[in-house]
Amino acid sequence: MSWSIKLFTLGGTAVRMHLTFLLLVAWIAVIEWQHGTPEDAVRGVLFILVLFACVVLHEFGHIWAARRYGIRTPDVTLLPIGGVASMERLPEKPTQEIAVALAGPAVNAAIAFVILLLLRLDLSTLSLGAVQGSFLAQIAAANLVLLVFNLIPAFPMDGGRVLRGVLAIWLGFARATQVAARIGQGLAIVLAAAGLMGNPILVLIAIFIFAAAGGEARYVKLRELARGRPVTDAMIAPTEGLSVMATANDAAALSARSGQRVLPVLDGAARLRGVVPSGKAVEATKRNAGATPVLELMVSDVPTVPESAGLETAIPLLFGSRARCVGVVDGSGSFVGYLTPESISERLAAPLGAQKQASGSLRS
Repeated sequence: MSWSIKLFTLGGTAVRMHLTFLLLVAWIAVIEWQHGTPEDAVRGVLFILVLFACVVLHEFGHIWAARRYGIRTPDVTLLPIGGVASMERLPEKPTQEIAVALAGPAVNAAIAFVILLLLRLDLSTLSLGAVQGSFLAQIAAANLVLLVFNLIPAFPMDGGRVLRGVLAIWLGFARATQVAARIGQGLAIVLAAAGLMGNPILVLIAIFIFAAAGGEARYVKLRELARGRPVTDAMIAPTEGLSVMATANDAAALSARSGQRVLPVLDGAARLRGVVPSGKAVEATKRNAGATPVLELMVSDVPTVPESAGLETAIPLLFGSRARCVGVVDGSGSFVGYLTPESISERLAAPLGAQKQASGSLRS
């Protein structure tokens, strides 16, 4: 994830912090100082840091549970609204998804339980007054809130993933994802409405849920479309590319001629160096920066797959790429085409006759 810095690595998973997380810490400090003392500000910052340490443990609950099923998690990123673990693939069976989803809230329950034992509190005492005076009691209460909140069936939150797992037993994975995503987006609207009453963090969470639910539903749909198909079925094979010496003017002209929204940049050996979004090139020309080299505009490190590969193998790469694009190469590593989410959905979702008719004219 861009705009994030690596904090440490644990068990093969890199823990990253998105820079916007620092804005949350600063906001907490300012609010506490305005309504109290510098000591209150320090206490508030310490509380949010300890709380997010609990969030990290929550995410590692998911990670360790997923590892039991052979699923690696390269990294987890801390955002102001919580943590996001990037698993290399989704659990294959409904029971596996349910187990992985419940592992995170189980960690929060365990943290709260241990603190309650240490403080010799019960839930009624915690809710009535201990939170006001005890830092540890506040942490216990916050973990109970995280436990309950994460079990809301708003996909792709933990409760929503449990819901999808249960639905998948009867509906199948793809259909269950579509249903769970619609329910999640509906609940996101409700959360946003509640957040507009004075809780901006709740609004941010609602926006994240709405967007993430739609994104994962699209991911699963594309994966189902791609199952059993070769990459060449959805590949765009442009007749022209950009050289590494090209400029923004050249890129804008190529886009105007070809209608492509993704412009490949190739070296002298026809190897893919990166891609330039056509909108970025056009914007540069409008700013009188048409002489800007495409090397400064392009997105590099575009993943590639061989043209003999199955299309399903390209889907995780496609959604993990900053360019939202995957290059296709021949046996010698030379560029032959590329894939985008649009090229897959438009070519594979269309009726067969329409696919054949559009095969020579599709641009993405």
